[in-house]
Amino acid sequence: MLEAKNPWTTKSSRTAYENPWIKVEHNEVITPGGTDGIYGLVRYKNHAIGIVPVDAEGYTYLVGQYRYALDEYSWEIPEGGCPVGTDPLKAAQRELREETGLEAEKWTKLMEFHLSNSVSDEWGVAYLARELRHGDAEPEDTEELRLRKVPLAEAVDMTLDGRIKDAVSILALQRVALLEARNGADEKKFQNIRQSP
Repeated sequence: MLEAKNPWTTKSSRTAYENPWIKVEHNEVITPGGTDGIYGLVRYKNHAIGIVPVDAEGYTYLVGQYRYALDEYSWEIPEGGCPVGTDPLKAAQRELREETGLEAEKWTKLMEFHLSNSVSDEWGVAYLARELRHGDAEPEDTEELRLRKVPLAEAVDMTLDGRIKDAVSILALQRVALLEARNGADEKKFQNIRQSP
């Protein structure tokens, strides 16, 4: 794929708002069409991390929590933040343990992604975690979490019927399903997930 040069020109930039997690920039720009304009941009101080944990029986674990920004309850894969400049895999291992009490022997990087790329620079990565060991969860003070064990195929179905709306969860769970389908596994049972590369 050919990559074009940046058609935008930034004339000035200032921070309109900042907290420990995000910075909001107000930019005066020249648009690709040559006109003056503005561009608001949210810069994240953490990368998005998502984990699909799968046990030997083909079950995965979902985390339920009330999302303040949406004012609704949400079922998701274990997720968290990775401070920019730190190791995403270590952050994923920490988040899995904190939210579920699980630790995994095998980790496979599923994908990288951009979220809301028209207004933010948020970047994320998702992993498949296998060969699980159970321990005690250690949620943060800002989290009130519920844990639910479901067949992996049901979790994928939840992304299709709207019970899971979280973008990171949809991306990661459907990526696992697509990889399984490509590897020739039964798309409903995902029995060979623990042998996938």
